[in-house]
Amino acid sequence: MRLTIDDARCQGHGRCYDLAPALFTDDDSGYGEVSVPDVPADGAQAELARRAAQACPERAVLLDGV
Repeated sequence: MRLTIDDARCQGHGRCYDLAPALFTDDDSGYGEVSVPDVPADGAQAELARRAAQACPERAVLLDGV
């Protein structure tokens, strides 16, 4: 599945990279960035991606192909 962040929605709370540092990082301003855009649909990385998407208050973390 494809993992992205909608920059227009992201407010820089950092929940994505706090919950899943293997998949996300932060930029110089503290906004989330995807470091692993293609995640297998099953397994530990998929679960981390789903948790990060659910934890985002703005729903800026997007999973395509779920």
